[in-house]
Amino acid sequence: MANHKSALKRARQNENRRMRNKSVKTRVKSVVKAVRTAGDDAAAKLDEAKSVIDKAAKRGVIHKRNAARSISRLAKHVNSVSK
Repeated sequence: MANHKSALKRARQNENRRMRNKSVKTRVKSVVKAVRTAGDDAAAKLDEAKSVIDKAAKRGVIHKRNAARSISRLAKHVNSVSK
């Protein structure tokens, strides 16, 4: 464990960020799963998923290219299901 005052503070900050990032990542996983399991209303759920994924990328929880790739794959999935 950290012994210096600054290291203790850094450990606290890291824990807070980890918990915040965890909740955002869980939300992203949930909306992605909702889109993949959706039937007729997949297009509507895709819009919500895009928003959640973009916000996660904007906050730095996931990388912007990772977000773009996820959205692209979801859109591809929705298009293939809707045909």
